[in-house]
Amino acid sequence: MRQELQSLPKTLAEDVARNLVMVARLIDEDPEGAYGYSKVALRLASRVAAVREAAGFAAYANQKYSEALAEFRAARRMTGTVELWPVMADCERGLGRPEKALDMAGAPEVHKLDKAGQVEMRLVAAGARRDMDQLDAAIVTLQSPELASNSVQAWTARLRYAYADALLAAGRDGEAREWFAKAVEADRDGSTDASDRLAELDGVEFVDALDESDGEAAKASESDENHDENPDGNHDENHGGEDGDEAADKD
Repeated sequence: MRQELQSLPKTLAEDVARNLVMVARLIDEDPEGAYGYSKVALRLASRVAAVREAAGFAAYANQKYSEALAEFRAARRMTGTVELWPVMADCERGLGRPEKALDMAGAPEVHKLDKAGQVEMRLVAAGARRDMDQLDAAIVTLQSPELASNSVQAWTARLRYAYADALLAAGRDGEAREWFAKAVEADRDGSTDASDRLAELDGVEFVDALDESDGEAAKASESDENHDENPDGNHDENHGGEDGDEAADKD
């Protein structure tokens, strides 16, 4: 990216870089904010491939799939690389065209992808099969040497998770549980909710600590109100004592 920005005047390059940094910083937690910064960068330097790619990912994060696909295509034309091929195929899925995504999964470009890209393409193809209600085909699509490998790579957790989820949808609960557990083992950065899915299959229920605290506070408030109505806590005893004194006076 730095090399691409060097083609711009220094001040402009710095402005574009600042906006791209904000896109990367916000895209996971604040996609709308990232999208706003990407549009600024795009207005400043639409002929820079890194800008088009960043704009594509920001649009993708906001489910603006048509816009994302256009930006990814532009970036690919500028660079000639195929690394955006899987996310372009996933945009086709987002646009309701799973058949097109499957066509892209069988294209020659896939063989030019690195291992991570090929795994990503496999995930997209399996998702397209599920979009078309071809659940068994989705399961077969995910079965691969990468899935069977005991080696943990950046994609391992997501691949195992997708396989477990497909098995569960097919009613193969026992196998699904096994693969959710394997996904948990590989998910070192919490990129999936595999642990929650596994707990759900095991019948484990989680209690929200905040809800529990609210319940305790409500009980405490109710107790305080009762205390205010009867601050001495012995109203009946006092009444009984007064009757005793009257009886003694009569004697």
